Amino acid sequence: MMFQFIIHHSLHQRLLVLAISILLVIYGTLVLRQMPIDVFPDLNKPTVTLMTEAEGMAPEEVEQLITFPIETAMNGLPGVTRIRSVSGIGLAIVFVEFAWGTDIYLNRQQVTERLGLVQEQLPAGIIPQMGPITSIMGEIMLIAMHGANAANTPMQIRELADWVVRPRLLTIPGVSQVIPIGGEIRQYQITPNIAMMGDLQITLAEIENALTDFAINTSGGFLEKQAREYLIRHIGRTTRLEDLQDLVVSFRSGVPILLKQVATVHFSARIKRGDASFNAQPAVILSVQKQPTADTVTLTREIEAALHELNRNMPTGITVDDILFKQANFIEASVTNVEEALRDGAIMVAVILFLFLLNFRTTFISLTAIPISILVTVLVFRYFHLSINTMTLGGLAIAIGELVDDAVVGVENVVRRLRLNHTTTSPQSIMTIISTATLEVRSAIIYATLIIVLVFVPLFALSGIEGRLFAPLGVAYIVSILASMLVSVTLTPVWCYYLLPQAKFVQHEESGLVKQLKQIDTYLLKWSFHHAKLLLIIILLMVITAITTVPFLARSFLPAFNEGTLTISVLLNPGTSLSESNKIGTLAEQLILQVPEVIKVGRRTGRAELDEHAEGVHSSEIEVDLRPSTRSRTEILQDIRSRLAALPAVVNIGQPISHRLDHLLSGVRAQIALKVFGDDLDTLRGLASNLQTQFATIPGIVDLQIEKQVRIPQTQVHLDYSKAATYAVTPAAVTHALQTLVGGRVISQIIEDNRRFDVVLRLADTDRTQQGLSNLLIETPGGYIPLNLIADIEDADGPNQISRDNSRRRIVLSANTDGSDLATIIAKIRREIAQTTLPEGYFISLEGQFQAQEAATQLISLLSLISLALIFLVLYSRYHSAIIALIIMLNIPLALVGSVIALKLTDGILSVASLIGFITLTGISARNGILKISHYLHLMAHEGEVFGQAMIIRGSLERLTPVLMTALTAAFALMPLLLAAGEPGKEILHPVAVVIFGGLISSTLLDTLITPVMFYLWCQSPAERLLALRGKASEY
Repeated sequence: MMFQFIIHHSLHQRLLVLAISILLVIYGTLVLRQMPIDVFPDLNKPTVTLMTEAEGMAPEEVEQLITFPIETAMNGLPGVTRIRSVSGIGLAIVFVEFAWGTDIYLNRQQVTERLGLVQEQLPAGIIPQMGPITSIMGEIMLIAMHGANAANTPMQIRELADWVVRPRLLTIPGVSQVIPIGGEIRQYQITPNIAMMGDLQITLAEIENALTDFAINTSGGFLEKQAREYLIRHIGRTTRLEDLQDLVVSFRSGVPILLKQVATVHFSARIKRGDASFNAQPAVILSVQKQPTADTVTLTREIEAALHELNRNMPTGITVDDILFKQANFIEASVTNVEEALRDGAIMVAVILFLFLLNFRTTFISLTAIPISILVTVLVFRYFHLSINTMTLGGLAIAIGELVDDAVVGVENVVRRLRLNHTTTSPQSIMTIISTATLEVRSAIIYATLIIVLVFVPLFALSGIEGRLFAPLGVAYIVSILASMLVSVTLTPVWCYYLLPQAKFVQHEESGLVKQLKQIDTYLLKWSFHHAKLLLIIILLMVITAITTVPFLARSFLPAFNEGTLTISVLLNPGTSLSESNKIGTLAEQLILQVPEVIKVGRRTGRAELDEHAEGVHSSEIEVDLRPSTRSRTEILQDIRSRLAALPAVVNIGQPISHRLDHLLSGVRAQIALKVFGDDLDTLRGLASNLQTQFATIPGIVDLQIEKQVRIPQTQVHLDYSKAATYAVTPAAVTHALQTLVGGRVISQIIEDNRRFDVVLRLADTDRTQQGLSNLLIETPGGYIPLNLIADIEDADGPNQISRDNSRRRIVLSANTDGSDLATIIAKIRREIAQTTLPEGYFISLEGQFQAQEAATQLISLLSLISLALIFLVLYSRYHSAIIALIIMLNIPLALVGSVIALKLTDGILSVASLIGFITLTGISARNGILKISHYLHLMAHEGEVFGQAMIIRGSLERLTPVLMTALTAAFALMPLLLAAGEPGKEILHPVAVVIFGGLISSTLLDTLITPVMFYLWCQSPAERLLALRGKASEY
């Protein structure tokens, strides 16, 4: 009744319907232009990052004194799912992960409260800092700054990066953080002369006190002068080295002792724990990170405009607009490719419709459903603050062939009724015919649409990254399908009223193509009725073969992306110096640049000062920008691997976005992460090494490497407390001297305009040797003594870093695959693990993409069974017959036949994307059976047909055209996705399209025969019972 009311009023308010449609198109187009664009939906799992600097502190002390108290404080917070930490040299990083859907701002508030409680447990002067809110796709750009001539020093370039470029970029709304690495950070270094200090009896404390507040401006209040008020300022701030050198440290015998008498004052570079280069030349690289809700493409344009403006004002030779990596390129390529798939799909739909209808008017009426349905979907997305991305566009690309289905079925029935009305002796009014014809097929379409909604229930139940990734696809698909159904009962009848009654083709017979198809269908149906048993056996064997083939398909989580860039990790042995890492990293860049497809490379070695990652100086990450090539991605990767094989390093090759997805899943940037947990670091390394040897024999594994948690050289100072007491030296005095003179200590800052430079007290590099350390003079009440009198100094070793998950130490063995079946590789790994004997208290956790794939497969399988049960209940409520409901649902295994064949003909890999295709196909394939059986019942109820082969043949032929049109438009609309598997944006949608295309072809062809035959064999009683129950007034 509701749809009868809508159709009736739409036809009587035709101009209003057209006006609303035009307004909807205009408003939707304006909203579409303002929608944010991104590569993927929001994949951000709420995470709070805590960084604690403890300069010079060894990893063992960092773990005990900083990491453990912070982890303990964070445990038990509401919503916390995992706590990861890395304790490195002078740095602790703790990642607090919260459950999906929690409020990040509330999470940060809770973390802040816990930090306040734990602060008193931390060493003096140690203050944890909370990282900014960023997203997993937050690193949107890498910018290389470099100089073209010798005058452009690393210190000058870094100063411009820190104090000109970075502040400017941070003013752009949407930029969360800008992290520079490379170059040299300028500082004022005070190098004390211990011998002169002893001669002049100057203590270290006196130098520190003199430097602490030497360069400040202060106020003296106000001064009245000539009836005016003057502000009194003391200008004590200076930037001159000479002023610093002439600073008075103390007085001896009434004579001032100046700083230059007991120390050397000069500019120097801060001790680096990281460096960078661009195309194998020294450079500064800036990583630009966005806020989670920022529009990447729009923000990138604003950043590029700012860089262009900055570049014009740079000193001669320095460039700031060399962009090494730009996520917007992948986004724009992906979105453009999917938009083209939408466009090309719409063209394919128009061609198919015209071939069947041979009329521009009916084709136009049917096609109007596409733009309006898409724009309605855009408005829904705007209302729910969702973005335009490859997945939402993918949902529309998959649905585009089905968006015309409701309109096609309605228009075809209107045309058929108009033709019958033209030949009858007592014709009805045009409005009555259109209203009746539209309502005649509407009930079947409503149930088919309801089934489509039901089959997507498992998609919305997916958790984790796969749920975040595919749920927007489902929303786009369902909303657009519902919108197309609304169009078919409002706008489509109105267009039919205006365009069809006077059309000449209505008075003509069907096209030659349709006649030919109906003749073939008639022959096949008659043959099928006479060979029903043979037909059923053949179909049964095909279905059984398809079902038994599925478990043997290769498995994967997601298809490989084609980002156009690579991220290459080069790991040397921990303990390797930064200078040596730079040499080998530069050599790696030179080798990579020899690959024909490489445009440019940029390297980041170690850790930037503001970075959230605790990378040692032995670790380098190289970003590689590639140009399109005739060679496959696999060939290019193999070429790079073979060139880098000569380096004394472990190489891991991935892609920026793919790496980040892996990191989100397991905390490791690799497809497979095997974590060994235990207490003793040496035991963990031994177990990981044994497992590496075992896994090296498994085919398909590449980039197999153990996390670089190893022992590195240390020089340890062991204080002899009894000897120290003899000289009246406190342990604190020794610690203070070592921290200040050997490690270096920031005493003050000098402000130059808006730039701040540290004043550092530190021994000269020539004195920072083991011998120099042994001879370090320690202040005592009686003068100075060398450190070796009260302490033993020896070489030893200790861990370079300590990694923990959920408060347990662990080491990671990571690996990628060469494209082989992930499920087979995981099964072999599990067999190897099962044969491994572990010490008491140690255990292994296998994590990575396969976990998400397995969990998603199990959940989808379980919920799909529930969806099938719900579909059965919906069909039973409509037909009051289990047999009829099961015959309609038989289309689902018929679709499986074609899907499996299509998968085997392509890559043969069953991924989560393929499963989404199966879900979509379930709803589409059931539509054909509903249309046919509903029409059979309509013929019996309203047109005097008697149950039998003649009635079934007539009903099948009358529904042949809409069934073929809807199936072919849905299938051929996917051709753009089918034929471009490797293009950015389409790679994740290609498996979906493959499954749907193959399934539609098989289900449509097989259903043409199987549904009529089974209805004839088993549905006479259920059909007659339903007619008796509902009568002639009901819709079927």
